[in-house]
Amino acid sequence: MNVTAFLLFLVIVLLTLVITFYASKKTNTTSEFYTAGGGLTGWQNGLAIAGDYMSAASFLGIAGMIALSGFDGFFYSIGFLVAYLVVLYLVAEPLRNLGKYTMADMIAARFDNKKVRGVAALNSIAISIFYMIAQLVGAGALIKLLLGLDYTTSVLIVGALMTIYVVFGGMTATSWVQIVKAVLLMIGTFIISMMVFAKFDFNLLKMFEQMKLATPLGEQFLNPGNKFKVGLDTISLNLALVLGTAGLPHILIRFFTVKDATTARKSVVYATWIIGVFYVMTIFLGFGAAAFVGAGNMDPAGNMGAPLLAQALGGNFLFAFVSAVAFATILAVVAGLVLTAASAFAHDFYGHVLRQGKATEKEQMKMAKWASVGVSIVSILLALFAQNLNVAFLVALAFAVAASANLPVILFTIFWKRFNTAGAISGMLVGLFSALILVALSPNVWNPVAGKAILVGEALFPLPNPGIVSIPLGFLAAWIGTLLSSSRDDKKYDEILVKANTGMKDSA
Repeated sequence: MNVTAFLLFLVIVLLTLVITFYASKKTNTTSEFYTAGGGLTGWQNGLAIAGDYMSAASFLGIAGMIALSGFDGFFYSIGFLVAYLVVLYLVAEPLRNLGKYTMADMIAARFDNKKVRGVAALNSIAISIFYMIAQLVGAGALIKLLLGLDYTTSVLIVGALMTIYVVFGGMTATSWVQIVKAVLLMIGTFIISMMVFAKFDFNLLKMFEQMKLATPLGEQFLNPGNKFKVGLDTISLNLALVLGTAGLPHILIRFFTVKDATTARKSVVYATWIIGVFYVMTIFLGFGAAAFVGAGNMDPAGNMGAPLLAQALGGNFLFAFVSAVAFATILAVVAGLVLTAASAFAHDFYGHVLRQGKATEKEQMKMAKWASVGVSIVSILLALFAQNLNVAFLVALAFAVAASANLPVILFTIFWKRFNTAGAISGMLVGLFSALILVALSPNVWNPVAGKAILVGEALFPLPNPGIVSIPLGFLAAWIGTLLSSSRDDKKYDEILVKANTGMKDSA
């Protein structure tokens, strides 16, 4: 066991528990539990969004993907960053103006229908759990490498901590854990990036020239086609990454933690700058891992490329620090995911569908805390079966589900007057299940070689990411469902349009 790493882990855990303790004193109402009472400033929420977004997939998965696959790994960085333009220009302000606690609130502002709210809650829970599996896989691999604990024990430790943060501290604790994590992650990534850059005499051209000889891929390392052999694979992945962020429920609920839409937009701008700088630095992490660690010294999925690079360049202390930061990264993200899923269940499904809006604050709070425990248990059990999968790939699948199931309904709710209840339900269900079914039939689940995927056999769907099929299906189902239904839900559209863009109700 690395003693330094263990001590740094303890510091991280104690710091987050202290944050949770103080946050628990300010978490007495449903508003404080779900959205921190809307009291975060633009820069605070921007940092928290960045902390939520720069997950295990970003720090561990992308670095390993670039190290193993070269240029193709960088597609993840590009897609994750460009996605925020969609959020900034199409989603952030309307969502904040129309919603209250969850994404379903926004849709329900136009369609006051229990079925619509119930399906939206189902989507949020499914996407959150799917995303959480990736974080727990990264946590298990990290703690196993660093502290010598077995994978199952590692996942259980993270699962217990994330449940404590949410149950006791709610959104306030989750937000500040994410802010602290974002600062630590940027510091750690910057230090490693500069150490890698120094190895190439701070010369970008020299770095790219030397990388042509640094890996078994040779000059092909800098060209596309190492991982994604078929063009449709690349298009499908990037569609999911660019469009998926605008449908991720744990990102969307962050816009309810500020006082108004203007602050929400400022949050996105701050987050975009922070995330942009970070993803540029993933090039240095990936190149460094390839050159100074080597594919043969990393785990098959490449998830430990960044921590091993830190060890190769800075010794055990930097290794311990970076690993502790990665651990904080995972804790922050999974806490946000648990809170999102619990909010969807307690506020939307329990509060509005089962209790028809008659649940008291005390009852909602109690249900949210029990839902947090339930979501954690389900996610932990699923993560135990996904140990050997690259976390960046797992997150890309969550993005595909979000882009297919949520984004069509969000955009049509805001911009299409003819859109109705039938279209909303059709779009969400077809988007969700088409993505999940195609994933279940894909090469990520089925492979003829034992150990390469979850199951042994031939994949019926040829593409690793379903986005190119499932995203159009989500939009198409919402459109066809609307046209085939005779119901008219456009009475509130003018009011929704005004409120979505200004935050004011239609005076007419």
